[in-house]
Formats: sequence, C-alpha cells, structure tokens
Amino acid sequence: MTASISWYFMFLLLLAMLFGACHDSKKTYMSDCDAHMMFKKVSYGHLMDSLKYYDKKYIEVVGKYEEGKEESALFNDNLYILKPNTALWVNFSQDCPLYLSGTHKGFFQLDGGGYAHIKNKKIRIRGRLDLKNRGYQKQYKGCIDHVSFIEL
Repeated sequence: MTASISWYFMFLLLLAMLFGACHDSKKTYMSDCDAHMMFKKVSYGHLMDSLKYYDKKYIEVVGKYEEGKEESALFNDNLYILKPNTALWVNFSQDCPLYLSGTHKGFFQLDGGGYAHIKNKKIRIRGRLDLKNRGYQKQYKGCIDHVSFIEL
C-alpha cells in the first residue's frame, strides 16, 4: 500500500513540474502615467476598422511588436505581411517610464547585458491613440502615445 501511495505522490509531483514548466510567465511593465484613466480593451481588427472613433482615447490592444531602424510599430499578430500602412506607430516616452511590475527595473534599462527584447513578440499595450501622429515618414495609420503598460 505504501508503494502505491508513493507512486501516486511521485505522479502528482511530476504533473506539477510539467504544468509549472509549461506555464508562460508574463512580464508586465507599468508606468504611473495615466493611472487614473480607463482603458478600453479593443481587438486589433476592430481598432483598425474604427480608428476615428478611438482617436484621442485610451485603449488597450494586443498585437505583434516590431522594432528596428526607424521602426517602432504594432502590427496585427494574425497578418503574415507586415506593412506600415496596416500598423500603429508606438511612441515610448521618457515622460512615462515603464518599470517591471514589483521591481525598480526600467523597461529601457540593461538586463543581462541588453535591453528588454520585444521585437517580433506578441504584446498587450495600453496608451492613447493619436491619429495626427503617423510615425516615421507618416507611413503608419496612427500612433499609440502615452504608453503606460506593456505585457510580454
């Protein structure tokens, strides 16, 4: 009987380890900027269809972030072709510093010799939509400004 009990506990321990290993821990970076504002959760597709309605409003949206030379943009994570005219410029500001939740580690601080890598990653982002700012060479649909939350 004790052998079957020990196998049972070993099995439970193995399951717990497997589920723990598969659990994707998300990193959340937050700012105190606009903490009093209510953010409207909106899908990327709906946002693109209703941009004028959300202009100057605080939104929360999920997409794929791309960065590079003269690029800081959020794309629909369902698209295979990444074109600026289907994306939103992301304007990070030193006025709204982002910190890893529960720490004093900043989003733009070095982490293990480098910055937080979010290129080609799905992120949840909160900010204010500004259709007048169209990013680098005015090739984007608009801009997510006042970024106050990022979940990787």
